[in-house]
Amino acid sequence: MAATQKLACFRLPPLPTIKEIIKLYNLRAEKQLSQNFLLDMRLTDKIVRQAGNLKDAHVCEVGPGPGGLTRSILKAGAVDLLVVEKDIRFIPGLQLLSEAAPGRMKIVHEDILTYRLEKGFPAHIAKTWEDAPPNLHVIGNLPFSVSTPLIIKWLEQISNRTGCFMFGRTRLTLTFQKEVAERLTASTGGRQRSRLSVMAQYLCTVKNCFTIPGYAFVPKPNVDVGVVHFTPLAQPQIQQPFKLVERIVKNAFQFRRKHCRRGLEMLFPESQRQELTEELLRSADVDPTLRPTEISISEFRALADAYSMLCKENQGLIDYDFREELKFRHQAKRQLGSNCRGASPSHHNRGKC
Repeated sequence: MAATQKLACFRLPPLPTIKEIIKLYNLRAEKQLSQNFLLDMRLTDKIVRQAGNLKDAHVCEVGPGPGGLTRSILKAGAVDLLVVEKDIRFIPGLQLLSEAAPGRMKIVHEDILTYRLEKGFPAHIAKTWEDAPPNLHVIGNLPFSVSTPLIIKWLEQISNRTGCFMFGRTRLTLTFQKEVAERLTASTGGRQRSRLSVMAQYLCTVKNCFTIPGYAFVPKPNVDVGVVHFTPLAQPQIQQPFKLVERIVKNAFQFRRKHCRRGLEMLFPESQRQELTEELLRSADVDPTLRPTEISISEFRALADAYSMLCKENQGLIDYDFREELKFRHQAKRQLGSNCRGASPSHHNRGKC
């Protein structure tokens, strides 16, 4: 059977089951940390298969918890496994697993949102960006509370080729709430099309691999879970800085049921709003009556290029935030009201207030 269909047989010595590990170390999933344990090894094996052939691979596992997915990664033949776990309660169980696979597993007690993954792997595994992806993978059954900020962080690192993407086009295989997985992979015009769809797809090939029913987890979450695979593109579909693209896409989707003009016009100060919005849409050749969900990646590319040009022509535009302008106006109104309440009730003051 092909490697993608069957895990290579790298047997671990006899170990307590995951259920026994949970009982042995008195582990409980913390609701405030969005923890849900996946105990079915057939499902953890299936997640690992989506990553591809892991024989002799370098792997980072995010949030291993009691170690179910960790066992599947080791069984698949990973030669160098780095696990990053924030919750200290899981460390003893992971150490037991590390001792069963000597020299193949390192444990880091850190928060994945701040830990620098590039420190965990040797420089010699790096490949140039245009080459095939390196033999390095990031795999994780992510807590729901960190999944979206984490993928946004990694997408920015893909754009900048930093973090674990210093080694090349490192592939990611991750779990998300089913709805988030559908957003990440939604096509133009789709019901779930969102800011996340555009930001992920302009930088990566994104595949929604399969869905895990909520009842497979302990404790059972209120939602099903989607497994998503990301392969960074050799050439991003938008050749602009990540923050600029994010600004365009975020503004476009803030009024997702209205015409795209409504959100895009908030990129510009009120005094120039109409003029610059018209120039942006004309330069990008984008129909102002499109809904945000109907804008294709190529149209977002045209919008980003046109906006970049406007920023070069209009000093300070790149730093403009309509929320700050709105906040300033509200403060000015409150100050005026305060002045009026404190003033004497003369005819002159009544006219000003």
